[in-house]
Amino acid sequence: MRQTTPLTFGGQSPTTRAALAGEHEPARALYLHIPFCAHKCHYCDFYSIAGADDRQGEFLDALLLELAAIAPSAGAIETVFIGGGTPTLLRPDLWRRLLDALHDRFDLGPIRAGRGEFTVECNPETADADLFTILRAGGVDRISLGAQSFDPALLRALERRHRPEKVGEALRLARDAGIDRRSVDLIFSIPGQTVDAWERDLDTALALEPGVGHISAYALTYEPNTALYQRVRRGEFAPIDDATESAMHEIAVERLAQAGFAQYEVSNFARPGDGAGPSLHNLAYWRQEGWLAAGPSASGHLRTARGGWRWRNAPRLGDWIEGVRASGGFSPVEDLESPDPARALQEALMTGVRISEGLDESGVFERAAALGERDALERAVQRCAQRGWLSRDGGRMRPTPVGLRYADAMAAELMAAIAPAREA
Repeated sequence: MRQTTPLTFGGQSPTTRAALAGEHEPARALYLHIPFCAHKCHYCDFYSIAGADDRQGEFLDALLLELAAIAPSAGAIETVFIGGGTPTLLRPDLWRRLLDALHDRFDLGPIRAGRGEFTVECNPETADADLFTILRAGGVDRISLGAQSFDPALLRALERRHRPEKVGEALRLARDAGIDRRSVDLIFSIPGQTVDAWERDLDTALALEPGVGHISAYALTYEPNTALYQRVRRGEFAPIDDATESAMHEIAVERLAQAGFAQYEVSNFARPGDGAGPSLHNLAYWRQEGWLAAGPSASGHLRTARGGWRWRNAPRLGDWIEGVRASGGFSPVEDLESPDPARALQEALMTGVRISEGLDESGVFERAAALGERDALERAVQRCAQRGWLSRDGGRMRPTPVGLRYADAMAAELMAAIAPAREA
């Protein structure tokens, strides 16, 4: 159902200039993708490249060109998120240049004033006291630490190379550097994982010292373009059955709630008033706000009155560097999507039912009415409410705890009500 612009734009291959040139709201979030990894884990679907550390300098030169090109489309930046790859593999001297450029090119006032958030993804094995000091001096106030598991056998199954004790060490280094917002990522439904092993991982995460204020708990997915997917097809791994995976998710919800963590998104939990809190950057995604993107494979979104421009930067390091250099800082893109009110409403419904705050009811129905689909959406909402998936109160439509469990099915139900308008 997605409408994608053919990969020519005005007779040329498109760049981010095409999306940024049109009228749009100033973006208040920024995502940067650093693709370098020491090793490509076989389950990872994000663009990364191993054994290319000698290209870090030319990568950063291109990244700074891109940041200069896209900066005029930004407002006051409230959230920055630097992911990868393994961002903490970037050399310290390059980190200094990058952080200086961000402060020079963008208005980071909300972050400096404590009203925003600056997050960097960290691999426990590459955590370093000097690097954390550089990050904190550059405005970074939140880390997202990829623990994934504390069981050495399960880490090997994921091809993760860090030792479990490195997670606590990394948290202490971050705390000592003054980074007070700390989050840990966990994965469940790993081949060979038992329910008891998952409970032990949760208990270990909750007992970490220093503590964390945010935990993400994701079910392992088998993306078609990953090595793990191919190994499953060859019979080397047996996926966890659906019933056990569902039970693991419910255990996470219950165990984390007992520890004071609120489930504010299907896979994300935050302890109010403690440490990291909800991820403000990811909330910008789920609320369909505007964000700029820089780096190979990074995806951006700029809001307009009719929906929004969406794009994905070229996902190959060489192609991205060459394109950025040739266009004066604008990345070559794939999957360039022009504003479309129906698609924008579908996306808002899809992400809105994944977060506990839900959706503004009047706003959603006004948009549906403009598309001639108010009645169809009302029927879909009523069906979801009758199943116990959705509540309607205080002018908002919110997923119930059961609804969060069936968020994908609920999203499909609601999005289907808008589909006829897309095909008219």
